[in-house]
Amino acid sequence: MSQQNKVWITGASSGIGLALVKHYLQADWRVIASARSEGDLSELMATDSRLTFVPFDIVDKTKIVSVRDEIAKQVDCLDCAILNAGTCEYLDIEGEQTDWSMMERIMSVNFFGMVNSVEMCLPLLQKSSQPHLVGISSQAVQAAFPRAEAYGASKAAIRYFLSSLRMDLNPLGIDVTCILPGFVDTPLTRKNTFDMPFLMSADDAAQGMYRAIQKRPYEYAFPRPLSAMLWLGRHFPKWWLKKLAPNKTDNS
Repeated sequence: MSQQNKVWITGASSGIGLALVKHYLQADWRVIASARSEGDLSELMATDSRLTFVPFDIVDKTKIVSVRDEIAKQVDCLDCAILNAGTCEYLDIEGEQTDWSMMERIMSVNFFGMVNSVEMCLPLLQKSSQPHLVGISSQAVQAAFPRAEAYGASKAAIRYFLSSLRMDLNPLGIDVTCILPGFVDTPLTRKNTFDMPFLMSADDAAQGMYRAIQKRPYEYAFPRPLSAMLWLGRHFPKWWLKKLAPNKTDNS
């Protein structure tokens, strides 16, 4: 098969994933894109033979082997896997009927979905001479946010999972990178009803991620101004709590 670099991108039908697909195509990679449905990938697929769509619901463990077999029909290995698929919901703890089941739902998609994705792609990465596994966490893990119990916990689990996985994959020659994006303008974040400081376009985010991934860092958090703000929140938790979630009885 061709010596062209090959990348697998999940959550590729919209948002950051779709933008990453476009950047990798511009860099002349062979791209295998996965999501539950083609979404906005359809137009690209009609004009670029380097792009192949392989449907994958990352929550469905029964599809792991069949998806791997299908990708193996398209490419002999994966040089890079970017595990980007995920979702977000917020916990309404003051509501009359708090949806605690949402915690399991978000963890199932974000964390266990990533575990399933790693299980799917690892054998194909091991066939590459320069394998690179990339997982998407979030800047939300840097400091606590209101109502983000499920989302933040799932992304923190991803971060530790990738850090530990790096230890076990290093002897096999597989590099592992954890990316922590800030607020990015996507169909998912457009549902947010709160201020999103330093909001970036999906294209700008994907461009920065693509450049960082080529350097194979352990972690890459962006944008820097948000990282600085969250550093303050992490190191001055009482100030952060009062700023984001002031006590209603506090008149000071």
